[in-house]
Amino acid sequence: MRRSRDVRFVSSDVKLPSASASASAPARAPAPALLSAALPFAHIGRAIDAAAHRLGACLPRVPVARADTAPPPPVRRHGKDAGGGGEERVLISEVAVRGKDGEPLERPELEAAAAAALRACRPNVALTVREVQEDVHRVVESGLFRSCMPVAVDTRDGIRLVFEVEPNQDFHGLVCEGANMLPSKFLEDAFRDRHGKIINIRHLDQVIKSVNGWYQERGLTGLVSYAEILSGGILRLQVSEAEVNNINIRFLDRKTGEPTVGKTQPETILRQLTTKKGQAYNRAQVKRDVETILTMGIMEDVTIIPQPVGDSNKVDLVMNLVERPSGGFSAGGGISSGITNGPLSGLIGSFAYSHRNVFGRNKKLNLSLERGQIDSIFRLNFTDPWIDGDNKRTSRTVMVQNSRTPGTLVHGGDHPDHGPITIGRVTAGVEYSRPFRPKWSGTLGLIFQHAGARDDKSNPVIRDFYNSQLTASGNASDDTLLAKFESIYTDSGDHSSTMFVFNVEQGLPVLPEWLSFNRVTARLRQGYEIGPARLLLSASGGHVEGNFPPHEAFAIGGTNSVRGYEEGAVGSGRSYAVGSGEVSCRMFGPLEGVIFGDYGSDLGSGPKVPGDPAGARGKPGSGYGYGVGVRVDSPLGPLRLEYAFNDKQARRFHFAVGYRN
Repeated sequence: MRRSRDVRFVSSDVKLPSASASASAPARAPAPALLSAALPFAHIGRAIDAAAHRLGACLPRVPVARADTAPPPPVRRHGKDAGGGGEERVLISEVAVRGKDGEPLERPELEAAAAAALRACRPNVALTVREVQEDVHRVVESGLFRSCMPVAVDTRDGIRLVFEVEPNQDFHGLVCEGANMLPSKFLEDAFRDRHGKIINIRHLDQVIKSVNGWYQERGLTGLVSYAEILSGGILRLQVSEAEVNNINIRFLDRKTGEPTVGKTQPETILRQLTTKKGQAYNRAQVKRDVETILTMGIMEDVTIIPQPVGDSNKVDLVMNLVERPSGGFSAGGGISSGITNGPLSGLIGSFAYSHRNVFGRNKKLNLSLERGQIDSIFRLNFTDPWIDGDNKRTSRTVMVQNSRTPGTLVHGGDHPDHGPITIGRVTAGVEYSRPFRPKWSGTLGLIFQHAGARDDKSNPVIRDFYNSQLTASGNASDDTLLAKFESIYTDSGDHSSTMFVFNVEQGLPVLPEWLSFNRVTARLRQGYEIGPARLLLSASGGHVEGNFPPHEAFAIGGTNSVRGYEEGAVGSGRSYAVGSGEVSCRMFGPLEGVIFGDYGSDLGSGPKVPGDPAGARGKPGSGYGYGVGVRVDSPLGPLRLEYAFNDKQARRFHFAVGYRN
């Protein structure tokens, strides 16, 4: 019996062409083009299509050999294809699956897998070339075989169609090249249970897709660009990752958009970037870098454009920057929260000068003056957001402040014949801040304060109308050197997100007359979405131990404490606790409605404050309030108008700008 070697189909070896071989992308395309990776079946399919043309030309003219010497019978044809395609059909009497040498396969399960893949090729069925081609596709696409040859053999009983298959090698190892970002455990897990088993191209296809998906999910530009089966059952994967070559900075004019000379030092920008030369190009990381540059406050617009570098997988990043004006003067106004005689008497005006990019190194200088009927505050702050030579993003702020604020929070309710008391403070200090972990930051500081009470004629006073002392030392003023530590957790920038603040201040008695006390405070806020409404819960508390001036006591009551009471009218103590709950709902446009309830207490510590100012003024020490309000979004922040009742059945309007502390 003689085989007809004119009728055969052989698929190519299992190899993946590199992405540069694609007709739709240039050789060594820029990083984004790497995402169009060839899949394992693409190359096999092209080989199948080419061989099918040979099969189509040969199958109707099969030269038939017989086992005996009798003249060969004619090929059994059954007319044209019923589908109208013009293809002739050939009657097949037997269909078999064999190895490449025509012998039965060593593994019966492989023969069964190939036979199960056949759909059209069945005994005693007239077949067309297209139907044989489709079954060859199915056998190869099962993923277990590297080649498949349909061979027609004439026998006494008719034409016997044999599919000679060559199984893939057994898997014995993996070599992955170029995957600098991909964890090795990712591929180890993918092939952990495949050792010693036939290499399945379908499984390989799934692994390649999962690798490409790993890069895509993380914003990385990378993919499997080539795969092949080496001798000995070793799989070789070539991964192409776009690598950052150079990062170039280009300043653009705000009006014309043309390149110009920038005021900012390039190293000030580059040190902010987490994307570095030699790293894999990560689109998500680059986006975060853009946001980081914008949060510096010195840029109006930032864009980063990747550009390919010659015939390589490297990209240059061109950063286009549009600078904001560096500084200027401003004026405005506000309302002091320490005024209890109505909002109009608490109006203040302000004048400020700021420079946000001193020396082109993102250093901040702020000079401000606020003046009201009672209030006056002069501030000078100089901030370095990132100290040179530090790799922990530590910032430093040097500040000087001279303020005069109402003393009514603690010492309110003075006799009509006596004017209001104000607290004068001269403060100077330095603070260092840095992030500990994502969402956590901390501050350490050393602050000196010279503070004392003044009457309405700016004369020093040491006792008020109720004969309560106004200083801790008994002198006209108190001096304090404070060591400060503060830790802040913020879940996000949204006001309804989780926030926790913990603060400790310790007075250092460097000189005998300097005050020594310890103050601990904490604040917690948590928001919840309830359908269209939002529930916001907040709590705060604190305690002071040691020798401290009474105006440093915790004042309870007011717009940012217990609404329904005047500022500080609930009490003032060494300890305090305040809780609040709000339910807000967007009404229309920028208008939001809110209902709220507050409770505050001095925890019985009012009499422990030097001079007992709360007891002298008959403050209850605890109380609650509730009410409704509206808020309107504005460029200055939310404008709050609230109407509250307290537990004494008193009613009060509260107006403020910004959220509660």
